[in-house]
Amino acid sequence: MFIIGIDPGISGAICFFENGKIVDVIEMPSMAEGKKNKKQVNGNQLFNEINLRLSEINHKDVCVVVEHVSAMPGQGVTSMFNFGQSFGVVKGICSAMQLPIHFVRPTKWKKYFNLINTSKDASRSRAIEIFPKISDKLKRKKDSNKADAILIASYYYNTYKNE
Repeated sequence: MFIIGIDPGISGAICFFENGKIVDVIEMPSMAEGKKNKKQVNGNQLFNEINLRLSEINHKDVCVVVEHVSAMPGQGVTSMFNFGQSFGVVKGICSAMQLPIHFVRPTKWKKYFNLINTSKDASRSRAIEIFPKISDKLKRKKDSNKADAILIASYYYNTYKNE
C-alpha cells in the first residue's frame, strides 16, 4: 500500500510512504501571494509532486491520510482562514486526482505515538527513533512538520487494517 501522509497548512509537509517505509518527505509546496508576498499552498506544485510519485504505481493501492484540523483557540481570524484555505487546496487536489482520502484527528495519531501534551519537537524525535535512516531530513527544528507527516502516514499504515 502506498500512503501519502499530509500535515496540511502553509508550513506543513507531505510524506510518501510505501509498505512501512518512507519513500520521500517534502515540505508543503508554497508560493508568494499578493502585495505583501504572504505564502500560500501552491496547488499546481502539490499536484505535480503527488503525480510524479504516483506515475509508476497502481492508484488502487493509494491512500491519502490528512490530519483533520479545525480552528484553534487563540488564533486570529486571518490565520484560521489561511489555514482553512490550505486544507481546502489539499482536499481539492486529492479529490480531483480521485485519490481516496482519510482524515485523522491530531489527538488520535499523537496518542498512538504517546505525544499528547508534548512539545512540537517531540514528534521529530519520535520520527527519528522509529525511522533513523531519515534523520538527515529531520535535522532542523522546523522539520517537525515533516515528522508529523511521517507519523500520520505511519499511524495509518499500522492501524488501517483494524478500522
